[in-house]
Amino acid sequence: MTKAEIVNEISRATGLEKAVVLSTVEGFMDVVKESMANGHNVYLRGFGSFIIKTRKEKTARNITQNTSIKVPEHNIPAFKPCKSFLEEVK
Repeated sequence: MTKAEIVNEISRATGLEKAVVLSTVEGFMDVVKESMANGHNVYLRGFGSFIIKTRKEKTARNITQNTSIKVPEHNIPAFKPCKSFLEEVK
């Protein structure tokens, strides 16, 4: 499902204009991105959590040049669904 399809569904279900729904959805995504960029997790009860996972430093191989490179420790965003969400999807 794309962002446009999400906006259409919410607009149809609520009766709000698509432009209003689009700005709300984009605002939500901006707040989540900004919060995670500042190192904060986002928790949505009954849905799930947008969390920051830390990947430890590791040694990787460049197969074409047959060399080793060090990949530094870094953070990645992740989504962890709540139990009721997982059960619905299963």
